[in-house]
Amino acid sequence: MAISVVMPALEMAQETGKLISWLKKEGETVAKGEPLLEVETDKAVMEIESPGDGVLAGIKVQPGAEVPVGRTIAWIVRPGEAPPAGEAPVESGRRAAATVAPVPALSAASAKPAQRDIKISPKARRLAAERGVDLSRVSGSGPGGEILASDVLGVVESHPGSLSLPAYGSPISRLMAERTTQSWTTVPHFFVVRDVDAGALSEQRESLAPDIEQSRGVKLTYTDLLVALVSRVLLNHPRMNASWAGDAIRENADVNMGVAIAVDDGVVAPVIHKAHKADLGEIAVQRRDLTERARAGKLRPSDIAGGTFTISNLGMFGVDAFSAIITPPQAAILAVGRIAERVVPVDGSPGIRPMMTLTLSSDHRVVDGARAAEFLRDVIEAIGNPRKWLG
Repeated sequence: MAISVVMPALEMAQETGKLISWLKKEGETVAKGEPLLEVETDKAVMEIESPGDGVLAGIKVQPGAEVPVGRTIAWIVRPGEAPPAGEAPVESGRRAAATVAPVPALSAASAKPAQRDIKISPKARRLAAERGVDLSRVSGSGPGGEILASDVLGVVESHPGSLSLPAYGSPISRLMAERTTQSWTTVPHFFVVRDVDAGALSEQRESLAPDIEQSRGVKLTYTDLLVALVSRVLLNHPRMNASWAGDAIRENADVNMGVAIAVDDGVVAPVIHKAHKADLGEIAVQRRDLTERARAGKLRPSDIAGGTFTISNLGMFGVDAFSAIITPPQAAILAVGRIAERVVPVDGSPGIRPMMTLTLSSDHRVVDGARAAEFLRDVIEAIGNPRKWLG
């Protein structure tokens, strides 16, 4: 029996996906779970696996097409089996998902639909308002003629000179702007700040780095050490590793550590799953691989799913301290500044020590001030005695 290959929904509220490439040719044999195609979402380019065993047949969509989620784009059939007759092929390009009528000059003031019985997705309505698109002149490509976000973007690209547009960058930067705005305006943030002596952490890195580099072929970073330490401390503070579920708090059994990574047009936070069970070498290898894929735009859906806590380290950029915005539904994020020598009290006298500033951002719906302070206290204790926590 033929298996339908559909455009997957990889993100919440995703309406369309852009096909980047087929990793198999029509007529080639493919196994279930084998990479089959690449799809671009607002976050990155992701590999999609085959839904079954068989032969790739009946390809309906060519690279460059943007397709509504759920639409059949190909079939997996048995050898010698013909693919079912289905939907018409989708033409290449972003406008494949939209049929747009000719549009004269558009203005933000007129971004309201005419009096007609038509559905408009919330995302399409927001994009139209932001980009000055008159929805009464947009033809919808969704079920029943519903106007989707892709329809609005098709108008934007067709009439760049007639719109007054904000300076959006890539899909990643646009998504980052949307999500940080949503988090900052809906999540009640509060912040706890502590300085910590990073001398023992530096010594631990110098001690372990040569062995890990020789055995794993990867450089051990301060971020790797912090991922290992913080994930283990989180086991003693389950509320810090919890998630806000809309009207309740959900505690997570595993510590899936997000690591904020700068890419060309924004920041992504791929996840090291079950970081509390991984040794330093495993963490370093995973962090390196995630970083390389993130900067190449090759993150997989599993790379960015299921995070329960995030670390954002800007120390390598010379930043002393900063406050980070929480990634919902996570309850907290730890911002890490650089290690720098400072004059501090040492046994009652001035001394010079390598100091680091930590800033913990917490969701007040999940965590109170006392819990946040106790967690940060234990993180500082772990940084001051890493051998005890790493075994």
